[in-house]
Amino acid sequence: MTNSSQPDAALATTQEEPGAQMTFFEHLVELRKRIINSLLSVVVGAAVGWFIAPHFISAMTKPMTNALAENGLDPHLIVTHPAGYLNLLITTSIYIGIVIASPWVLYQIWLFVAPALYKHERSAITGFLCSTVFLFLAGISFGYFISLPYVLRFLVKISLQGPVRLLPDVNEYFDLTLLILLGLGLVFELPVLIFFLSLFGIVTPQFLIRNFRYALLVITILAAVLTPTPDALTMVLFMLVLIGLYFIGVAVSWVVVRNKKKRDLAAEAH
Repeated sequence: MTNSSQPDAALATTQEEPGAQMTFFEHLVELRKRIINSLLSVVVGAAVGWFIAPHFISAMTKPMTNALAENGLDPHLIVTHPAGYLNLLITTSIYIGIVIASPWVLYQIWLFVAPALYKHERSAITGFLCSTVFLFLAGISFGYFISLPYVLRFLVKISLQGPVRLLPDVNEYFDLTLLILLGLGLVFELPVLIFFLSLFGIVTPQFLIRNFRYALLVITILAAVLTPTPDALTMVLFMLVLIGLYFIGVAVSWVVVRNKKKRDLAAEAH
């Protein structure tokens, strides 16, 4: 009598098998192809970004011009070099090009690594990439709409108290804005960091909950640094967001540890 479970087992094994093996030279050719495709997509994205850049610059300078206008100052940023605005347009076009091309670049990376992965690993990496991009964009959005306006108002008020005249340079302003937004984007990757720490057995859900008071201290310091305003409500809001991300990380850690225990038990059973 034929065992009906054999075809199912064979099918499951086939689904778990990684893609076809490639030689070292074939890997290099494939890597070269993916790099060229990625660079071409960035160039095309930058060309499109050239037409978007003036509108993007207007949107990015809005928080600063609003802060200047609220304090009775000229709501315009300056350039100190004849080619200053042109350099800003070129730099912004490249940044926009990278953002536009990023889905295609990630897809090229995926095409390069996917053949060497098992089916369950492919699913895990897909979810990981999606969550990483989502959290990073959420951090940038939080910075632009909530944190940045308060920070700029505070900095403008501080400048008015000194024996100086505030003439913000647009290139220096973009450097400051980029620093703040990228910093918040990275801070919002806290659950991803906890995922990796849990994956390598460095932290556990019990450890994270037991040491929450120390995490709260770090969160308070981050909130004070990233929202340096006298408005306590803004600082508390930022703290609540970070605390929420921390406990999302605890839940992620619990899932990782649980899955590791299941795999260990399955390995011992065999």
